[in-house]
Amino acid sequence: MSSYKVQSAVLMLIFKRPDTTQQVFDQVKAVRPDRLYVAADGPREGHPTDAALCAQTRDIIKQVDWPCTVRTLFRDQNLGSMQAPASGITWFFEQEEEGIILEDDCLPNTSFFYFCDAMLEKYRHDTRMFVVTGTNSQDGQTWGPASYYFSRHSSIWGWASWRRVWQQYDVDLRAYKQEDVKPQLQKIFNDPFLVDIWVNIFETVQQHRVQAWDHQLQLITLFENGLCITPNVNLISNIGFREDATHTFSKDSHNANRPTQQLTNIIHPTYIMPETDADYYFMNREFDLASKWRRYNKPKRRFKRWVRSWLSGAGQ
Repeated sequence: MSSYKVQSAVLMLIFKRPDTTQQVFDQVKAVRPDRLYVAADGPREGHPTDAALCAQTRDIIKQVDWPCTVRTLFRDQNLGSMQAPASGITWFFEQEEEGIILEDDCLPNTSFFYFCDAMLEKYRHDTRMFVVTGTNSQDGQTWGPASYYFSRHSSIWGWASWRRVWQQYDVDLRAYKQEDVKPQLQKIFNDPFLVDIWVNIFETVQQHRVQAWDHQLQLITLFENGLCITPNVNLISNIGFREDATHTFSKDSHNANRPTQQLTNIIHPTYIMPETDADYYFMNREFDLASKWRRYNKPKRRFKRWVRSWLSGAGQ
C-alpha cells in the first residue's frame, strides 16, 4: 500500500526525542489526516538538555503542509510518563469520538492507518471492543484465516480506540479493590504465575510505585471483558529501544525494531472469541513463564510441596 489518506483523527504523544518523532511524523504526513492533535510533556527539572530537545521536538509539528487542523497541548512543566500520556489522551477524546494514538517511538506503516480506520468504523458501537492495535508480537504465527484476531491483551504501540472506552479509564484504578483482583484474574488465566504477575502489576500501579499509564488500560480491559483487535501481521515497529527511553532500554530486546508488513485487504473473522493461545504465547515470552514452571517443578521443590501438603492434611 503505497498511498492512503487516513480518515480518523490522529494524536501524537511526544516529549524530547526529535529523531524518532520526525520518523513517526513523516508517516503521519504521508497519510494527511484532516485533524492532528499533539500532546507534549514539558522538560524535567535537573535535566539541562531537556528544554532544547523538547523545543526541537515540538518544532517538527510546524512541518504540517497539507490541509489540516492542528491542535496542541504543550506542557510547560514535566508531568511524567504516567500523567502526561493519560491526560493527553483524555484531552484528545474530549474532542473526538474515536481516533488513532501514536507515541514518539511507534513507527507505523501506511496500512496501519487503513486498518485502524476500518476497525474503528466496523466496531464503533460494539462495546466488546476496547482497543485496535497495530502491533503483532506473534513472531510470524497467524491465528485463523482472517486478517486479524481478538486478544485480551491491549498493546498500545500504535493503537486506536473510542471515547466510550476511554471514559472508563482511571489512572488510579479506583473502581477495583485489591482483595478482589486475584479471584477475578483466576477466572481469566489458568497459569498461577501469570495471575500473580498481574496481581503485582495491579498493586504496583494502584499504589503509584511505577510511572506508567498503559497497565491501567490493560487491567480495565481484562476486568471489563474487553477485546483488542490485533492484526495477523505486524504494522508497527518500536524504534525507541535505547538508553534515553523511559522504559524500553535494551537495543537487543526481541521487541525492538520489529519488521512490518503491509495489510492491503481486510478479511473479517467469523467468530468473535479471544485467541487464548496467542495471548499465552505473548505473555509466556514477556514474563518468562516457562522458566518459572521449570524452576517450580524441580524434584526438590515438588518434594517440599508434597511435604507441606501432607502436613496440612494431617492436621485436619
